[in-house]
Amino acid sequence: MLETEFFNRAGPFELARVVEAVGGVVEGAVPAGHMIFGVAPLDSAGPEEVSFLDNKKYLSAFEVSGAGACFVEADLASRAPEGMVAIVCEQPYMALALAMRLFYPGSPPEPLISPAAHVDPGANVPATCRIEAGAVLEAGVRLGERCHVEPGAVLSANVVLGDDCHVGPQASLMCSVVGNRVWIDAGARIGTQGFGFAVGPKGAVRIPHTGRVLIADDVEIGANTTIDRGSVGDTTIGQGTMIDNQVQIAHNVTIGRGCILAGQVGLAGSSEIGDFAMLGGKSGVVNHVKVGAGAKLGALSGAAFDLEPGQTYLGQPAVLIRDFWRQQAAMRRLMKQGKGS
Repeated sequence: MLETEFFNRAGPFELARVVEAVGGVVEGAVPAGHMIFGVAPLDSAGPEEVSFLDNKKYLSAFEVSGAGACFVEADLASRAPEGMVAIVCEQPYMALALAMRLFYPGSPPEPLISPAAHVDPGANVPATCRIEAGAVLEAGVRLGERCHVEPGAVLSANVVLGDDCHVGPQASLMCSVVGNRVWIDAGARIGTQGFGFAVGPKGAVRIPHTGRVLIADDVEIGANTTIDRGSVGDTTIGQGTMIDNQVQIAHNVTIGRGCILAGQVGLAGSSEIGDFAMLGGKSGVVNHVKVGAGAKLGALSGAAFDLEPGQTYLGQPAVLIRDFWRQQAAMRRLMKQGKGS
């Protein structure tokens, strides 16, 4: 198959530069003149590439890998094959991220407003921005410096973006105020009205949603994720939070700093997610429920009650992980007893 390069790669770099960039340690002297051209998986890396081992499941692949260097924890460094430089790191996966940023640093978009874009005269677009064909910027939109709005994206009236933001193809924003260095991927829907109704004997009456979506600095929002604006008050996303694809965030949700939301997470209205909480794929949080700071909610789990800070939960409804496994063990015992009767 024809190899096609989609990303601009920096380098090569001397191995010593890579070690320095990730804060790693090498036993003995770093081989002088050893050049690293990129990052690759253990099973395909060559002598001019660096790889990583962050899961013992792949230890056998590590022991026979042809990589010239590898990020690895201290207790596994001695298992490196001959010819591989073991770069000892506390967190090999974090080292991988730093190395990838070294080789793929990114660059500001080349300034351009496409003649095929639809930019209202009342929109404020600095000369450092790039607006692609088919993008729509309505009156009152304000962009910071070096923003990139991709084809077909729509920024409705009075939307505000900070500096160095990216809005992916076909994404749409309304009623939103966005901080700096925010990445919004393709097809995201931000600021739509929420699913809010008052239900009576004659049916449902929609509640007007007059709030906003407030997104802090350094947030990433995945493809086809939806974030509803507040009904009364705002929906807020804290600094540095990472949101995967196809996540649903309902009206008046509050998400703290540094949270991680995996794919297809669903947050019901007015739920609260504390700083640095982590929610696994397809997990959900009931309306008005609070997830404490640093709590972890496992994949496919549902938080029906408040979750304590720093604890890990599993199940439907979610319980402490130790109680979940006790429940599973009890169920297995009961099933065995049932079969024996």
